[in-house]
Amino acid sequence: MPKVLVLYYSSYGHIETMAQAVADGARQAGATVDIKRVPETAPLEVAKAAHFKLDQAAPVAKVEDLANYDAIIIGTGTRFGRVSSQMASFLDQAGGLWARGALNGKVGGAFTSSATQHGGQETTLFSLITNLLHFGMVVVGLPYSFQGQMRLDEVTGGSPYGATTIAGGDGSRQPSENELAGARHQGELIAKTAQRLFG
Repeated sequence: MPKVLVLYYSSYGHIETMAQAVADGARQAGATVDIKRVPETAPLEVAKAAHFKLDQAAPVAKVEDLANYDAIIIGTGTRFGRVSSQMASFLDQAGGLWARGALNGKVGGAFTSSATQHGGQETTLFSLITNLLHFGMVVVGLPYSFQGQMRLDEVTGGSPYGATTIAGGDGSRQPSENELAGARHQGELIAKTAQRLFG
């Protein structure tokens, strides 16, 4: 069975919820899945003042953990159309893994959240995918086999580059069932791809 890591950063819980759905999809494909989060870099008083969700159950990852998995699926919210500084800081510490080729040939994917429909989801996904490609990973997105991203009857996230959700300007909108289905679909595809490569 492939070993899959769902690695995320979530300030307000939207990406945490998506991470659970990605993991569920990978488990449905028979993978062994761990969910871990990257360390919070904002000072505690700043995080509290901004009402960050500080009770997340997932353990905090260490950079060296990444080498222990066949597939790594990375999620973070957008920050003005780019990757959050917390996730960027974590990935920037992976130079040692890159130098020894520890992630070469592993399977990777990305998912994200933004406040608005046009809040930089695709640029954030491409930034994460760029990291994965520099690590030597095989990237799996969210292809149109997930037809939910074609819907026009509701506002929804989803892109061929990865699963997404829209949080709303005040963060009150939670991931929809369609968005969670996209996350599960991507997790399943990544686990199946890892199984083909490493099974």
